[in-house]
Amino acid sequence: MTQVTDYSSSSEESESSDEDGETDGTVAVSDIPRIMYVFAFMFPLSCSNMLVFVGLELAEERRRGGHSESNGFGNHGNHGNLPDLVQQSNSPSATPTTALQELSDMAEFGVGGSKASFTPFVDPRVYQTSPSDDNENSAAAMFANELLRQEQARLNEARKISVVNVNPTNIRPHSDTPEIRKYKKRFNSEILCAALWGVNLLVGTENGLMLLDRSGQGKVYNLITRRRFLQMDVLEGLNVLVTISGKKNKLRVYYLSWLRNRILHNDPEVEKKQGWITVGELEGCVHYKVVKYERIKFLVIALKNSVEIYAWAPKPYHKFMAFKSFTDLQHRPQLVDLTVEEGQRLKVIYGSSVGFHVIDVDSGNPYDIYIPSHIQSQVTPHAIVVLPKTDGMEMLLCYEDEGVYVNTYGRITKDVVLQWGEMPTSVAYIHSNQIMGWGEKAIEIRSVETGHLDGVFMHKRAQRLKFLCERNDKVFFASVRSGGSSQVFFMTLNRNSMMNW
Repeated sequence: MTQVTDYSSSSEESESSDEDGETDGTVAVSDIPRIMYVFAFMFPLSCSNMLVFVGLELAEERRRGGHSESNGFGNHGNHGNLPDLVQQSNSPSATPTTALQELSDMAEFGVGGSKASFTPFVDPRVYQTSPSDDNENSAAAMFANELLRQEQARLNEARKISVVNVNPTNIRPHSDTPEIRKYKKRFNSEILCAALWGVNLLVGTENGLMLLDRSGQGKVYNLITRRRFLQMDVLEGLNVLVTISGKKNKLRVYYLSWLRNRILHNDPEVEKKQGWITVGELEGCVHYKVVKYERIKFLVIALKNSVEIYAWAPKPYHKFMAFKSFTDLQHRPQLVDLTVEEGQRLKVIYGSSVGFHVIDVDSGNPYDIYIPSHIQSQVTPHAIVVLPKTDGMEMLLCYEDEGVYVNTYGRITKDVVLQWGEMPTSVAYIHSNQIMGWGEKAIEIRSVETGHLDGVFMHKRAQRLKFLCERNDKVFFASVRSGGSSQVFFMTLNRNSMMNW
């Protein structure tokens, strides 16, 4: 049996709790829980080559003078002697390679399932060993290992310095009971997205970007004003914040060091530099997904009638660069993801108003994997969840008030349908291997493997809620009130007690 917690989030009740002694700007929203019980239930089934282009683009930059864009935030080296990113085949009749194999040949991206299968690129001009020497391999390996060690140290340092922690002393006692709290700060425009930056929360609204200090009194710092932020992700190891923002929905990347200096104002050198760059001059972005595979970071982007894939090129470029483009799609993408089948084949998965589709990255061929025939009108895709431990082959596709289990070839893999209790306004996969749905009457938590109900939080009154982000056992979401004002909520889950609510 699963307990259902009825919580209140009305402004009257929350304001009366403002003086409850909390030090992080939050108030509880479950003052007098009313316990109900429901049964978990099941429902029967009712119903490449393009990375060479990156190398060519980089080669073209070298032909133009050996200088790539320098923004001052990346660790740029000597632009005069750049190592080739694509290793050339000596045989004109070499066997065609897949897109992922092309990536494997690009040492800067560092692909490989193990140390044995990954050999970093080493420019023989860098170390003083003749290519004909017997100890070439050992010297190269030693040098490569040192490069990897230095890179890891740099990433660790970047993570440490990128976090703005205004008041790190407040630590809330751990509770075994799942709870929902909200920040007292009211935002005067709708919250559209958010991302955790260290312990703090970057909040994107219709009117700008702000930082919510979760370590102190819940103070809010304005970072960027008069710009709409639709989606964002913090990549601390790369020192960047990826966003869809602006009136034209451009894909823009901000540097975390620049944003940090907007608060602390302690680095005059950073102050002088431009704090952002656009990705490929893309406009009209609908949705994107950052997908990590091995040490590659892909950025797959849905536009009006196309899907673009970019990949992160590290120093000296330090930016996302074009990898693959799929244009003139029959169905307009609204939601997009990327999977790697069995560690070999890249496939784009996207949702449209008619259902879900796949694009084989190597061939460029699109095909349908699930079209809900029992729905005559347009459908709203909510989430694409690539299921763990399936070699990237199986997924849960959520749309309208249900979800189906299919593989990347369109075959139904489970004879069940995930059925929400009501039409959710927001659906998100949580890394506790659960999926959450936010409806006007309740928040449902379900197993991503089976669709079974794990728990429900009932609202005392109908309201619209939107998922923002999650990490570990914390899930952040926002409410939208009349007049456009919003507040940030967070739910603390505890996996050990999840089934004992």
